Amino acid sequence: MADEFVIIVPARAGSSRLPNKPLLEINGKSLLARVFELAESSRAKATFIATDNEAIRDHAESLGASVIMTKEDHISGLDRIAEAANILGLSADTRILNLQGDEPFMPLEIINSLTGNLSNEFTIATACLLLSDSEAIKNPNEVKVVRSLSKRAMYFSRSVIPNEFTSSYDNYLKHLGIYAYENKTLQELSVLQPTPNELQEKLEQLRFLDHGYNIFVENYVCEPPIGIDTPADLEKAIMFARTHD
Repeated sequence: MADEFVIIVPARAGSSRLPNKPLLEINGKSLLARVFELAESSRAKATFIATDNEAIRDHAESLGASVIMTKEDHISGLDRIAEAANILGLSADTRILNLQGDEPFMPLEIINSLTGNLSNEFTIATACLLLSDSEAIKNPNEVKVVRSLSKRAMYFSRSVIPNEFTSSYDNYLKHLGIYAYENKTLQELSVLQPTPNELQEKLEQLRFLDHGYNIFVENYVCEPPIGIDTPADLEKAIMFARTHD
């Protein structure tokens, strides 16, 4: 069925700012456990954890997860899930949701609906939220996206885009790092060469745009999820979990 999809969660231990990040606890549960439980509560046909680390594998298997062991030298999560999809023998038209292993609070609405935006025109789909806080708009850690009237991504940047020429503009969009694609597209993306825009912004999705892929960007109305990249993010996540568990 066209609306069926699988989730592959890339999980690695080698984060420089948060070593062994998937195993860190958030209010009594590991980060990986929270992401796995989130994926399992979705309408995905199956969930797989892709990792190169034995401790992460053992922990994931203790949760009841299906684990795919991948190479250690992957540069990105996309490369890791592309290898996992090959190991699994997924068909070319299998729809795959790339749910990052550090996104334990990604709204289910996004997880359940994102793959439905794929089409012949848009072979990649991702998500965004409206940004209203002026500090967040200027924060380079908050990736912004500009899209066309047809919801096609035009550019992603850590800078303020569009520029603040007028004070009345109220459509700044925060990009969320979650992606959907068919396996054939995933395999194509995994062998693309980096581009100057990607290297300048340090944003892998610019590689896809530069190589001519159309990315559909759906704007969701929901609470911004807390992605965990730094110790400060971890503290925010712990506080959030204490009030929402």
